[in-house]
Amino acid sequence: MTDTHTISPSGSAADSTFGSTFDPAAGIAAAEAARTRLDFAKAAPEVYRAIIRFDTVARAGLDPALVELIQIRASHLNHCAYCLHMHTNDARKAGESEDRLHLVAVWREARHFFTPKEQAALALTEAVTLIADGGVPDSVYAEAAAHFEERELAQVLSLILTINTWNRVALATAKVAGTDERTG
Repeated sequence: MTDTHTISPSGSAADSTFGSTFDPAAGIAAAEAARTRLDFAKAAPEVYRAIIRFDTVARAGLDPALVELIQIRASHLNHCAYCLHMHTNDARKAGESEDRLHLVAVWREARHFFTPKEQAALALTEAVTLIADGGVPDSVYAEAAAHFEERELAQVLSLILTINTWNRVALATAKVAGTDERTG
């Protein structure tokens, strides 16, 4: 089998079979048009607004970079392309570096890119997101508690809970990566 996708000198992907440039916008539009699952925000507006409120309160006062790192890591673990696309874009807009964005998924092997506080939050994010795999180990909780005051730790935990909720809503309703209902 031959790979028909190439990278042009300009760095864009092109399909050599058809000689056209890859257009993600067309793919996004087609995927959105083919989507058959319910629009959660329209079907359950009060629940949707309650989750937004929970998310807003959870992130209040937290470092915006930390918020995005938590949301990105949980979205990796939950395989939520919709949220991962949204939060990596949010992080870029907030000034996050490409290096850190690329390394969030493997932060343990690239600890020097993340502060000890961020590492503690990422470890807690993993434990809570994958809670069925062994709960939240005392060592992970203790490390997080050493880096966050009690109220801030409660907010970090709440943020982890909200992004896991958003990931599940997006996956259950087949949200399309590249769309963002916050802008539409």
